[in-house]
Amino acid sequence: VQLQASGGGLVQPGGSLRLSCASSGRTFSTYGVGWFHQTAGKEREFVGSISRPGDITHYADSVKGQFTISRDNAKNTVSLQMNRLKPEDTANYYCAADGKTKSFSEWYRFKSEYNYWGQGTQVTVSS
Repeated sequence: VQLQASGGGLVQPGGSLRLSCASSGRTFSTYGVGWFHQTAGKEREFVGSISRPGDITHYADSVKGQFTISRDNAKNTVSLQMNRLKPEDTANYYCAADGKTKSFSEWYRFKSEYNYWGQGTQVTVSS
C-alpha cells in the first residue's frame, strides 16, 4: 500500500490544521494506521493511531484532547485534526499503516510495527 500525507503548513499558536493520509490500496480498511512526528535530531515519536474499522483510537499523552484521528475507509483516508497548536507541535508528521492481525493494542504505538510509511508533511507552529 502507498501512503500520501498532506495538509501540513505554517500556523500560528492556537490555530488548527487537518492532516490527511491517503492510500492507493483497495484494502486500506484492513490496515491499522498511525501518526508519528519527528524533529531534527530526535527519534520519530508516536502521536496517535486508529484501528482498521475506526472504532479504536489511541493518543500520546501530550496530544490527548488536542488531536483527533478519524478515518473514512470508503475514501481510503485517515485524518489527523490538530487543534490548539503549540510551538512544540512543530515537526514533520508521518502516517504509517500495517495490516497485521494481532490485537491492535499490542502494537499501535511502536513505529517498528508499521511496514508502510508515507512521506512526511511539515507542520510549523509559529507566530
